[in-house]
Amino acid sequence: MTQISLAATAAYLPERVMTAAEVAERSGIPEAVIVDKFGLRGKHIAGDDEHVSDLSVHAAEVLLEESGVDPESIDVVMYYGSMWKDYAVWQAAPWIAHRIGASRAYAVEYDNVSCGTPVALRIARDMLLAEDELQTILVVAACRESYLLDYGNERSRFMFNFGDGAVAGLLAKDGGRNALLGCYGLTDGSFSLQVKVPSGGSVSPNGGYRFLDVANPTEMKEGLDEVSLANFVAAARGAVERSGATLDEVGYVCGIHMKPSMHRALLAELGIDESRAAYLDDTGHMSGVDPLLALDRAARAGELRDGELVLLLAAGTGYTWAASVVRWGDG
Repeated sequence: MTQISLAATAAYLPERVMTAAEVAERSGIPEAVIVDKFGLRGKHIAGDDEHVSDLSVHAAEVLLEESGVDPESIDVVMYYGSMWKDYAVWQAAPWIAHRIGASRAYAVEYDNVSCGTPVALRIARDMLLAEDELQTILVVAACRESYLLDYGNERSRFMFNFGDGAVAGLLAKDGGRNALLGCYGLTDGSFSLQVKVPSGGSVSPNGGYRFLDVANPTEMKEGLDEVSLANFVAAARGAVERSGATLDEVGYVCGIHMKPSMHRALLAELGIDESRAAYLDDTGHMSGVDPLLALDRAARAGELRDGELVLLLAAGTGYTWAASVVRWGDG
């Protein structure tokens, strides 16, 4: 049976750090609330001239250098990061592929929101399984959504943890290690119009509010409070069952940045000790970047054990919950 492996990962974080104290000063929310309730000690902020293509190229170049992979050997470059890119109505993937020297790669765009990593891994895995001639896919994602925040808008305060950064992952056919197994997702479209930048699309192409906004924060919070935890667990269970396993076999969780209370509740439902889960309180939330960044960090820190299942878990406005499973090491 063909195995798809997560052969290499890498990340890039911009130099500038915005501290919890700075977020507090900009928003008027006490620093203790930012740290304790938001779960944010600080986050990275891209430079004014540092766009998602630049962030993605940085992460991809780190991966290529560390792994020794020739960029000309890559079959597909897939961008799956934030939809807020260098330009409107524009694809980042071809530009990223060109800049890293992946001259023969087919460029694919899967720009998405916070559910990005597990879904991108699913799509890339399925492409490799479906097409015999494909051997490698480089997935890259970046977020620069700190620039979409209006700290004076109380409706959007749950997004004040948004920061900037990028990740890259190399999927390979029959790579031998870090097998990418089952993936699963579910969507509740009733939340679809809650979170958006109201201007710039065909509904309001030339004017209006140009930052992230929430249509009805109370309605959204009450609705998500009813379904979010259960849907996270359903996504996780679906992915591990498709991997021929159970939740009891999950050894490490790499999720998106969320408030600490939700993080703890989710781990309790999954039966995972907090020491076996990443928490990105020094980066905040970066759209689809988080789970792969968490895995890259855990791998570099030697926290992942050979043979254990690593659960990559995410949710994104829309609203979609998604999960993918990697069997770490030789398995």
